[in-house]
Amino acid sequence: MTKTIAAVKAFIDSYDTDPLAYRDMDHAIEAICCSTEFRSLLLVLIESSAFSVEFGQEFASIGAIAGLSACRRLRSGLSLSLGSFFGLLAELTAAFDAEAGAEWSAFSNRLCQSDLSQTKLLARLLTSRDADFYQQLADHLVETNPHALYPTSSYRESRGHVVSTLDGRSIEAVMSMSTFTSIKVLENSLDPQQHLLRDMYISLKRCVCLIDQNVEHYYGQQIEDYFHHHQIHLEKLIYRAMEVDKGIHTVERMLGDFKRLGVSRNEPVLIVGGGVLSDTGGLACALYHRNTPYVMLSTSIVSGIDAGPSPRTCCDGFGYKNLFGAYHAPILSITDRAFFKTLHPGWLRHGIAEIIKMAVVKNAALFDALEQAGSQLIDSRFGTVHCQPNDEISCQSQHILGLAMQSYVEAEYDNLYETHQCRPHAYGHTWSPGFEIEAGLLHGHAVTIGMGFGAYLSYQNNWISSEELHRILRLISSFELSLWHDILLNQETLWAAQEKIVQKRGGNLSAPLPKGEIGRCGYLNSLTREQLHAAILDYQKICADYPRQGVGVEPLCQDVGLEDPSTTFHLPVEPIPHRENGAPTLSEV
Repeated sequence: MTKTIAAVKAFIDSYDTDPLAYRDMDHAIEAICCSTEFRSLLLVLIESSAFSVEFGQEFASIGAIAGLSACRRLRSGLSLSLGSFFGLLAELTAAFDAEAGAEWSAFSNRLCQSDLSQTKLLARLLTSRDADFYQQLADHLVETNPHALYPTSSYRESRGHVVSTLDGRSIEAVMSMSTFTSIKVLENSLDPQQHLLRDMYISLKRCVCLIDQNVEHYYGQQIEDYFHHHQIHLEKLIYRAMEVDKGIHTVERMLGDFKRLGVSRNEPVLIVGGGVLSDTGGLACALYHRNTPYVMLSTSIVSGIDAGPSPRTCCDGFGYKNLFGAYHAPILSITDRAFFKTLHPGWLRHGIAEIIKMAVVKNAALFDALEQAGSQLIDSRFGTVHCQPNDEISCQSQHILGLAMQSYVEAEYDNLYETHQCRPHAYGHTWSPGFEIEAGLLHGHAVTIGMGFGAYLSYQNNWISSEELHRILRLISSFELSLWHDILLNQETLWAAQEKIVQKRGGNLSAPLPKGEIGRCGYLNSLTREQLHAAILDYQKICADYPRQGVGVEPLCQDVGLEDPSTTFHLPVEPIPHRENGAPTLSEV
């Protein structure tokens, strides 16, 4: 048992809870903070090895993962407001003891309604009867652990070491950075009884929210009602978020709004939307103050299991997909299938493409689950319409989302800054970025074309069998996603796509393909122009035997009501008028 876990258990077992019921909040805080039990726990939390592998594994082994994020944030608890500190302490204790957690949560709720909630913990400690002890602690931490005392972000920690010649004219340095995030597959996140978002913003007393205008149309009032119920001021910023809006001009507008609202460097922005808004909003947060945290509430499948938890924030530029970007993961990513019930079927297909991607090269059990669920995923909108919570398709949908999220995060977060190109989650994304815009394709259809072609290359190299090839193609086709588009016959486009991706991948093709069996990945690093064109022609013959000769249903952006990015990607988009009392008009949507 780690020292931290032992300390938390000891605190719960030994602490006198009488001060939690004191009417005078200042008296209560004095009694709590000057107790031996509190001091002992605080010191252990500050010194915890919160970023270590063993730390997380031990929390998992005792079933206390629900308290892991709070424990990690409490390392810098001295810098937190009283409201935030005791809210996290309640979350931590609840993971070990539900009754204790409820008592601390009730105290935290009372505190957040008081005038003391915004007072920093350290400031209050320095006025307590134990002020000398805490002053000595603060002086010590300045030298030994500044992250605990004056963190820029409680989610990150950086370290480094330097060696140099005696005269200092030649210096070599190594720098490292650790960060953590939480990923939740959650039901009905906007139900007032669901406190995940409430707990994130209650101590701040406000929430700055970027919201997709289409999401605003369906859920804007529900979002307002949720924060109003919890007495949290909501600053809502509405953006159109179509593929053609994924440019630097959108990011610049966001930065201007952040400045106007005075977003602070430790204030998490809430992003509510799909893949485009997660990419552009995440990039704006990465640029603002060089590191502004954000919470991602995903409303589409693409953002829910791919773009939302991804650390790769970006926007398009000069006709290139994702040319500008930064590595900046959300501090919390929420996938809630309740939002899927209003998605156009074309958007559901588009999102399922990213799930298939992880199934083919990372998770065979996910592949099996997709085969079993089939088109019911689309018909039921992932178990959110025309079915009951305990229906088989509802349970299958939850299972599929959980497996997809787990597979994606395992692949992505092991290579946070893309320092190498053994990236299974890039399957389908080798040639598709070069033809997606030109063909006017939805991203999901472009990716499945890349996946289908990649599966053929894998078969051609004897990495998978003919049976496995067609099993992959059948799964893609069963969701009416594309295997083929005539853009593949444009040799200049395809070769240019390959050359661009080689540049982006540090001089290697490193195309991820299924290898050995479904659910495992290998990397193709050599393909000449002649081999590429010949493989395309052979692949076209195979696609001819599939429904619609491999062409998907509603494969183009314009098929689902979006502007054609092949003709409009370079055009600036006018700002959307903000409606104080409702969504944009239908003419604006």
